[in-house]
Amino acid sequence: MKRRVAREIAVQSLYQIQMNEATPQEAVQVSVHEAETDNETQLDIKGEKIDSAYIIELVEGTYSNKVGIDELLEEYLKGWAMDRLSRIDREVLRLAVYEMLYRDDVPPKVVVNEAIDLAKHYGTDESGKFVNGVLGKMIKEVEELKSKVTPT
Repeated sequence: MKRRVAREIAVQSLYQIQMNEATPQEAVQVSVHEAETDNETQLDIKGEKIDSAYIIELVEGTYSNKVGIDELLEEYLKGWAMDRLSRIDREVLRLAVYEMLYRDDVPPKVVVNEAIDLAKHYGTDESGKFVNGVLGKMIKEVEELKSKVTPT
């Protein structure tokens, strides 16, 4: 399974958690089911088996570190508050920060590019630029930031 698809499902799952107060496992289960069965889905899975375990890692990691991620994002949101962001932009940023700071399996530049693409696809016309601006500032300090975070 492509990681891009995993990220899309992870963002959809994080959105479901926020909207429906679902657990990470429930949200991933629903999102994976929708991706596999909905003919109108935006995901291009072409019969690929979806790696639910990887998606659950992303969603649970983002969700369990949400407080620390949000505190960090607040520092980079110059003039914005987390609760004023669109729900999609907020979840895309959270997932990207989780991947950049709490995981070592994807280069930060790839994470930022993927987040911009997700924001453009699911967000508003300005979402891609906004996400790029926030994460662009953060990526310059990613190694220093990594040393300050502790996963929960």
